[in-house]
Amino acid sequence: MTEYIPGLAGVPATKSAISSIDGEKGILAYRGYSIQDLVEHSSFEETALLLMNGELPTADELTHFKNTLKKRNEVKRKIRHLLWSLPSKGHSMDVLQTAIASMATFYPDAGASEPDSSFTQNALIKIISNMSTLVAMWTRISRGYDPIPPSKTMGYAENFMYMCFGEESDPDIISLLDASLILHAEHTINASTFSTMVTASSLANPFASIAAGVGTLAGPLHGNANENVLIMLDEIGSPSNARKWIENRLNNKQVIWGMGHREYKTKDPRATILEKMIKSYIKNNGLTLSNRFETALEVESVCNELLSQKGVYPNVDFYSGILYSEIFNFTKEHFTSIFAMARSAGWVAHWHEQVSDNRIFRPTQIYTGADFRNYLD
Repeated sequence: MTEYIPGLAGVPATKSAISSIDGEKGILAYRGYSIQDLVEHSSFEETALLLMNGELPTADELTHFKNTLKKRNEVKRKIRHLLWSLPSKGHSMDVLQTAIASMATFYPDAGASEPDSSFTQNALIKIISNMSTLVAMWTRISRGYDPIPPSKTMGYAENFMYMCFGEESDPDIISLLDASLILHAEHTINASTFSTMVTASSLANPFASIAAGVGTLAGPLHGNANENVLIMLDEIGSPSNARKWIENRLNNKQVIWGMGHREYKTKDPRATILEKMIKSYIKNNGLTLSNRFETALEVESVCNELLSQKGVYPNVDFYSGILYSEIFNFTKEHFTSIFAMARSAGWVAHWHEQVSDNRIFRPTQIYTGADFRNYLD
């Protein structure tokens, strides 16, 4: 291939059995199971094990996996001290990337040369388990509070909320978070997953590879877009301002945050599920729509009118920030790290798939520089 395709758009870079997308119909599936079914019937722990192993676990396998996550959810003391040494205004994704990368120093035997060894398998589970602890720790440390030790009895979603807020959460909140984690757990070869795979292809350890994924997810054109959606909605201010604001952005060829996805020609199925979950929670709890959520609905309506003919619809970031802020009570600087916490399951699965049948990534380029020339001329 000699044609240059910016961003490798549409260029197959690997083979994978982990997830699939039908962009025309708006279908996302993990190992063949639609995310609609997984959100309705599964849990984040079961989904993570499905992504890692390829099949839904038996009841005993799932119980063992849940217990292992609980056993391994504590963070090393020196990593905790590392977090305390960082500036409190540091972005949660920079902190998370630093912490994940540092874990390699504690688990040097977790190597890509033996991906199925007990050391490596334990490291992969440790990454998923510690992600929630690290994200929760920084939500507190960044505010000057001591971290709350993880529970050894709570499930993944419930434990995360407990570590963040120090109290048991409403079961409806836990169900919402668990569903959100499932929706964000995997999404084929996106930028952060590809970054993880490229790093893994050099046979780097899983911590270095996942840290690369975290760094990539932090970008505003990827996971960090959910923060920008909230900033956008607050800037618009009210539903009545939406049309004028959007038309002005489009006239100036500026991004409408949370709108459009390279893979989907219809509404992102994850956005559809998130919108439905938020509306259901509000209705079931006798709440009223917030100004921010009403503004979002109007933004979607206007964008459907102006952009749907171009195949531009809401993506998962459009509603995730509202969920994190309006219902979970997180501030926007922690949104993307929660995304990373969920996506760790997909990254781990892709890391293992890559190193199990590995060839290092080494694409070529089209050179556009100077011709050969002599130094003395």
